[in-house]
Amino acid sequence: MERTLDGKIALVTGASRGIGYEVAAGLGKAGATVVCVARNPERLDEAVYKLRADGTDAVAAPCDLSQPGLVTRLPEKIDALGEVEILVNGAGIVGNRTSKTLKATYSEWRSVSAVNLDAPFLLIQAFAPAMMARRSGRVVNISADEGRMTGPGTTGGVAPYRVAKAGLNALTRNFAYETGLGRRGLFVDAVAPGRCRTDLGGPNAPRSAAEGADTVLWLCTRPAAQPDGSPAPTGLLWQDREVIPW
Repeated sequence: MERTLDGKIALVTGASRGIGYEVAAGLGKAGATVVCVARNPERLDEAVYKLRADGTDAVAAPCDLSQPGLVTRLPEKIDALGEVEILVNGAGIVGNRTSKTLKATYSEWRSVSAVNLDAPFLLIQAFAPAMMARRSGRVVNISADEGRMTGPGTTGGVAPYRVAKAGLNALTRNFAYETGLGRRGLFVDAVAPGRCRTDLGGPNAPRSAAEGADTVLWLCTRPAAQPDGSPAPTGLLWQDREVIPW
C-alpha cells in the first residue's frame, strides 16, 4: 500500500483482532499513526506490539465501548497525539445468536446497541467536528449484511444485532447527507464486509479478515475528488469496493 497517509492520525475500534486489526495494519502501512481501541487491555497490548513489530506507528487506547462515559472521555486520552482525521468504527458484538425480538432481554438489547450503534454515534460527535473544520476527514462504519433492508438483511433472528446494524446504516447515510455528501471534505460510508473468518464469523467463513478489511482501507485512502473535480461518491453502503443496496 502506498504511503498516502503520512502525518495523519487514524482511530480504529475493535483493533485488537479480526477485521479491525487488519484495518489498523493497513492504515499503518499507508503511513498513518493508528490509535487502536478495544476493551481487553491485554489483548490490545498484544495486537499493538505486533503492529509495531511490523512497522506500524500504533498506540493502544483501551476503552469499554459499552460504557458511554468512557467513550466520551476517549478524546482526552489521545489529545496529545493531534486531531483524528480517519475514524473507523469497527467494534461489534452479536449477543445471543438465538435472540429474537420476543426472546431478547432488554439488557442484551442495550449492550449490543451500545457497542454497535451508540459508540459510533458518540465517536462521530467527538471527532467529526474537527474533520469538518479542516474540510478533510473519513468516517467508515463497519456494518454487516444482517443490517441491510435487502438481501439477507433484517429477515428475523439475532434481533439486537440486526437492528443495531440497520441503525448504523441509517446513521451513516443521514450524517453523510448532513455534511454535504463530501462537499465539505468529510466522507462518511458504511461497509458490509461479508462473513469473514473472525471470532464473530467463525473459522469456516468464506472470507479472510484481510479480505473484509480491503474495502474499508480503500475508502480511507481513495482520492477525495473524481476526475471531473466532483467529490467521490459517499454516504453509501459498500462491499468489495462496489455500492450495494441498503
